[in-house]
Amino acid sequence: MKGLILCAGKGSRLYPFTYNRPKTLIPVANTPLLQLAIVKLMELDIEEIGIVIHPSQEISIREQFGEGEALGISISYIYQREALGIAHAVKQAQDFISDEPFLLLLGDNLISASLSALKNDIELGVVQASLLLAEVEVAQDYGIAEIQDERIVGIEEKPVYPKSNMAVLGAYAFTKDIFVAIDEILPSKRGEYEITDAIQRLTDQQKVVSYHITDQLNIDVGTMDRWLKANQQLLSADVSKKRIHDSVRMENCTIVEPVSIEKDCVLKDCRIGPYVSIGEGSNLENCHIENSIILNGVHSKDLPFLLKNVIIGEHSVITGVQTDEGADMP
Repeated sequence: MKGLILCAGKGSRLYPFTYNRPKTLIPVANTPLLQLAIVKLMELDIEEIGIVIHPSQEISIREQFGEGEALGISISYIYQREALGIAHAVKQAQDFISDEPFLLLLGDNLISASLSALKNDIELGVVQASLLLAEVEVAQDYGIAEIQDERIVGIEEKPVYPKSNMAVLGAYAFTKDIFVAIDEILPSKRGEYEITDAIQRLTDQQKVVSYHITDQLNIDVGTMDRWLKANQQLLSADVSKKRIHDSVRMENCTIVEPVSIEKDCVLKDCRIGPYVSIGEGSNLENCHIENSIILNGVHSKDLPFLLKNVIIGEHSVITGVQTDEGADMP
């Protein structure tokens, strides 16, 4: 089985953080989203991975992952030159996939659930697609599956009147039949080729579409709030994991786990955590930070207020200043 990760989106809702980097390279607990997706596939012994990108993203992504040599896998880069939807992105990878079954991940999603059941479904040879589903509160924001007699009989993208609250998450397993289905669909009202329409086409053709329901959190890291939520989720996932690099220097600091502090950071007179990630080479003094993401190379000193629920961009400088009355002000 091969793996396919879609990364061609612009991430415009995360501007300015995604002006100069692909959305899938933003860090969650100091690990790029794309790396988390790759590891998810490697956990299933998938060693041939295609990454669908826009040509403008190639240099930055290739700089981090190359052709997968450092990870012991093979990475192929596939272009999606126009933002025409998930099904269109999958179609661009048809030559890479060939006749093999494959596991598809959306590169901007943080998925906690195991995907082994999806892989097993396809390898048994009796289904043409397997989906990960979860109950959601606002069904209109998702692709929604209609289930009857424990079978998926319909699927619709962002329905006005949803027929269930079972949402399709950003993980799928397919056989080559999905490419035939993609060829037979038309663009949706928003001008995109929807993967949900292609899956619906499979069900119309009496192909077997299985599913597995998870109660574990899946987060589409598409907004600042979701980015913070994903950071919190990943830091909480394994509190026993050591997330403070050995090179970090701390003096008179209080650390409230879980936190992640990358290499070459210097902290003095700080209270950090819970749910804080601090990027490489940051220098913080006299700061109190909770539930926040501090990117690489940030310098912050003498802040008289709590930093909470914030994201601070790379190489930012934030300091307190002394007023005439002698009080510290931001």
